[in-house]
Amino acid sequence: MARICVYAGSFDPVTLGHEDVIRRAAALFDQLIVAVMHNPAKRGCFTVPERVELLEKVTAGLPNVTVDAWDGLLVEYVRRVGVSTVVRGLRAVSDFENEMAMAQVNSHLLPGMETIFLMTKPEHSCISSSVVREAASFGADISAFVPAVIADEVQAHFRQHH
Repeated sequence: MARICVYAGSFDPVTLGHEDVIRRAAALFDQLIVAVMHNPAKRGCFTVPERVELLEKVTAGLPNVTVDAWDGLLVEYVRRVGVSTVVRGLRAVSDFENEMAMAQVNSHLLPGMETIFLMTKPEHSCISSSVVREAASFGADISAFVPAVIADEVQAHFRQHH
């Protein structure tokens, strides 16, 4: 039986930390589905289709990775695709408290759903999508924070929209 996992997030935009978790999770599972989730509580900078397109470019060299999008609860997506394992990236201990609570709620809503936590590499621990968005909105060079294959495109997006 194939081991399949979902890595879900807003990826607005995808960062080097996200890419790190994607590559490591792809090495651990036969198939990894990267799911762009629409979070109505967050004001998106990139549209969901734009985020999917950026992730497809970042994951192009990973044959066991697919990119999808979902507008709803993660447990409903996991149920729909028939997967029982999700991976979550942690940058710091401060991330763990919220992620653990979310994992416990998800497990309650969908018994049998497992959450695996992967720590990002130390060099990516300070990188978040919100930091990238803020820096880019002021014209800062964000190439050290996002995958090289999309850096120019992300930078251009902010020049055009801000």
